[in-house]
Amino acid sequence: MSPSSTSSASSDARSAYLAGVGCYVMWGFLPLYFHTLATLGVTSFEMIAHRTLWSVLWAGGLVLLARQSGQVAAVMRQPKTLALLALSTLAIFGNWTIYVLAVNAGHVIEASLGYYINPLMNMAAGALLFRERMTTEGKVAIGFAAVGVAIQTVALGHLPLVSLGLALTFCVYGIVRKQVKADAQTGLFIECAYLAIPGLLYVWHLQASGAGHFTQGAGTAILLLVAGPATVIPLALFAWSARRLPLSALGFLQFIAPTLQFLLGVFLGEAFTPLRALSFVFIWLGVAVFAYGAWKRLRAAPAVA
Repeated sequence: MSPSSTSSASSDARSAYLAGVGCYVMWGFLPLYFHTLATLGVTSFEMIAHRTLWSVLWAGGLVLLARQSGQVAAVMRQPKTLALLALSTLAIFGNWTIYVLAVNAGHVIEASLGYYINPLMNMAAGALLFRERMTTEGKVAIGFAAVGVAIQTVALGHLPLVSLGLALTFCVYGIVRKQVKADAQTGLFIECAYLAIPGLLYVWHLQASGAGHFTQGAGTAILLLVAGPATVIPLALFAWSARRLPLSALGFLQFIAPTLQFLLGVFLGEAFTPLRALSFVFIWLGVAVFAYGAWKRLRAAPAVA
């Protein structure tokens, strides 16, 4: 490999990692956005509808900026790609719904657990579906996480369905998007387009019945409009980095978001019993082992090159 191609590959890797860090930091602070809307009386499903409605405009803007309208037209003639994007749309819509409902019901800490589990689920999926090697550290990390989930189940008195639902839907989303042969902006625009019509119909229904909050005041309207960039920008960064990083590497970065979410949940005064704390100790042990393994691989990468 020539020095110029090595430098280019290194630059691409750095850009992919920066994009991944950016999207997870944004997602880490997202509960504050939904919490603010809830204080204004906006319901969870109204928030979700506005996300779907305004996101398509921002996603369309990204397509125009990237000059990919021709690619959108090409994808529209590819039934297999459209079917994959329909599947990824269902996965991300399920993830949005679970997350917004959980945050507004005061389960930010439980939601953060789901995003701690997800990277480990990604690693297992990478080994099973993409033949990515499962390291000893990875196996130990998954073991710690399994113990943490079991203790969380005892602490809650039931399976942490919010956590497992969030982890599973986002894992499916990442797997499907990795198979889509289209640039990040194109795929994201089509996903948003799938959701825009039902979102528009629901918002129109709420406004017509007097239950909508879009005309409640300028402040509320602006916050609802922010749902577009708050949704599209981190998703675009995620989709872009997901196509350039292995699932295991992307999963390592994802620990940023649940850590911020966990701290927000504690800050917002959610119950955090000693047993729940113990479950997170095991989760964090898994994170630490996984991070150590990722750090070893990153150190070894320059030597291999």
